Amino acid sequence: MSAFPNLLTVFLVIAVGATLRGTGAIVQENWRGFERITYFVLFPAMLMSTMATADLAATPFIAVGATLVLSLLTVAALLLILRPWLARWLDMDGPSFSSVFQGSIRWNSFVAFAMASSLYGKQGAALCAVAIAAMIPLLNVLAVGVLARYAAAKRPTPVDFFKTLIKNPFIWSCLIGLALRPIISFVPTALFAPLAMIGQTSLAAGLLAAGSGLELAALRRPTLHHLVPSIAKLVAMPLIASFFAALFSVSGVPLAVTLLCMAVPTASASYILAKQLGGNAILMAEILTLQTLGAMVSMPVLLASLG
Repeated sequence: MSAFPNLLTVFLVIAVGATLRGTGAIVQENWRGFERITYFVLFPAMLMSTMATADLAATPFIAVGATLVLSLLTVAALLLILRPWLARWLDMDGPSFSSVFQGSIRWNSFVAFAMASSLYGKQGAALCAVAIAAMIPLLNVLAVGVLARYAAAKRPTPVDFFKTLIKNPFIWSCLIGLALRPIISFVPTALFAPLAMIGQTSLAAGLLAAGSGLELAALRRPTLHHLVPSIAKLVAMPLIASFFAALFSVSGVPLAVTLLCMAVPTASASYILAKQLGGNAILMAEILTLQTLGAMVSMPVLLASLG
């Protein structure tokens, strides 16, 4: 129960974003600009400042990274194995499967970082940054690969894959932050402080952007196309991660942050990728909305189980 106020704060900020979008107080064109500055400026600044100053020596980043990567690969493999069954019994075509796949494995790093930092302070922020560095490249490869195989009219080349990874601001901001670590003590405070200040604004901005992406009016009565990825993401993924965490002796705060990263709703960027590469974008938006609502129940239960 001690974690509930932090969770409530995060979801209330998401609700404010959804309300602003739903009432038309901020028009869609302005939201696009807000999302871009959050994605390309604010959140990368936070990642750079966190990676540059975090005490990684006290962080079991190898064990945490291995837990996250193996959990992702396990769920991705299970979905690919079950794809023929999903197509046959649920009448799930290629574009719809690609949205179910994205909804099952991708995660909203804005929500994860806000929760990790509010619940566990600097240690939580550092662990979440490690999670971002470990997961984002793999998630992009898996998501683009499945979209290319089952949804896209034209399959992207290896060069297209590489461009997608290079353009992802979360990847290059983590790399820049790591590069700054050896020289951070020589960087004048007046030069580093603006980076940290910009990064501090990313938490609220990211949650508002996540709320603005919800399609409450579009969510029809949930079907198995919605429920399969929601159960996979909010229930199966944390359970599988807890198995690998036990295998690698991850415990305490690192365990809590690892499971938080696995239990947050899917990323709003999934909708954009589905729209660009021929996936079922409408289904993707509905999955995202349902998972965000479901996480309001599943995440408090997860934290309560961790004590």
